[in-house]
Amino acid sequence: MIQFDWLAREQIERHSLDMRQFIDFRQSRLDNGMRLIEAYNSSGLSFTILPDRGLDLWTAHYNGIPLTWVAQGSPFVPDFGQPWLRQFNGGLLTTCGLTHAGPPETDPRTGEVRDLHGRYTRLRATGITATGVWMNDGYLMELSGTVAESALFGEQLRLDRTYRMALGEPTIEITDSVTNAGDVTTSLMVLYHVNLGYPLVSGETVFDSAYHGVYPRDAEARKGTHRWEAYDAAIPRYAEQVYFHHVKANAEGQSAAALLQKRFGLLFTWDTASLPYLTQWKNVRQGIYVSGVEPGNCLPEGQNAARETGRLVMLEPGAEQRFSLRLTVLDSAEAVETARDRIAELRATGTPLANCRLEDYAE
Repeated sequence: MIQFDWLAREQIERHSLDMRQFIDFRQSRLDNGMRLIEAYNSSGLSFTILPDRGLDLWTAHYNGIPLTWVAQGSPFVPDFGQPWLRQFNGGLLTTCGLTHAGPPETDPRTGEVRDLHGRYTRLRATGITATGVWMNDGYLMELSGTVAESALFGEQLRLDRTYRMALGEPTIEITDSVTNAGDVTTSLMVLYHVNLGYPLVSGETVFDSAYHGVYPRDAEARKGTHRWEAYDAAIPRYAEQVYFHHVKANAEGQSAAALLQKRFGLLFTWDTASLPYLTQWKNVRQGIYVSGVEPGNCLPEGQNAARETGRLVMLEPGAEQRFSLRLTVLDSAEAVETARDRIAELRATGTPLANCRLEDYAE
């Protein structure tokens, strides 16, 4: 593990007058007009934010090691004339929602046609600001912006997103607040589609969660239920497998999961009060070798199915819902073992979530 004592406040202030030497959000623009914000941290973690794609995350690296898969030709300029899959950037985070997450569908009541995983990730952010401040001996940077999902005589949702990173810490913290600014109750489906790629995912990777139960989505997933935690090397024409985890949480409502190798991994921690569901997407197909770990307030089942099963969350006029997710790179055998112990402790002593309903998937 790299030591970061040289990032102590006293040392930095003796040697530099500009914190951009050590940590920054750097804004630029591609030839196609898309805005980029490059996040740099002396922890070794760097990542790219896409303001024109819902303030989602595209590339991400730790000391040069990629954490995620990216699609050919990405990042794509948002285009609602293209199907969602042709606009999928890959990238570390693709937010699904805000009113629909799941397969394409037609609403039987209204006739509305909804594309895969909703509209959010093709919406543009406004009001972007970045700030940095010393908090005692630690330096914290934040980047914030607003994304609106709205239609005349339709939903009027506003998402305020903040990214936080602390100097010397290989962690990304994402905090979202969704407000219903309209005058009618609106469905709210939010799924954090975190996409991981090679070499973080490989034949040596296992998935660990504080599970109470793990349930396959369909017949294809049932074929691999006995080894849901294990990943494979790239397989041509691999058929995706999806599992739903009924997790446990501690007294503060926090749960955890991780992708782990012997000396490398990625830890997820989140607030289960607003994100009670955890979806594991296993996709080790050759070339498009990308798998997901997806905390959400819903399953990726679509608005129609969620309404039928009673899982659909509704947001009242003027109401606000907050979500938080932390991603932390594990860069040593010790860090991996600590994460493994933390998850095992949650699994042994945590409380199964009462607001997670997966009875219809239990065999």
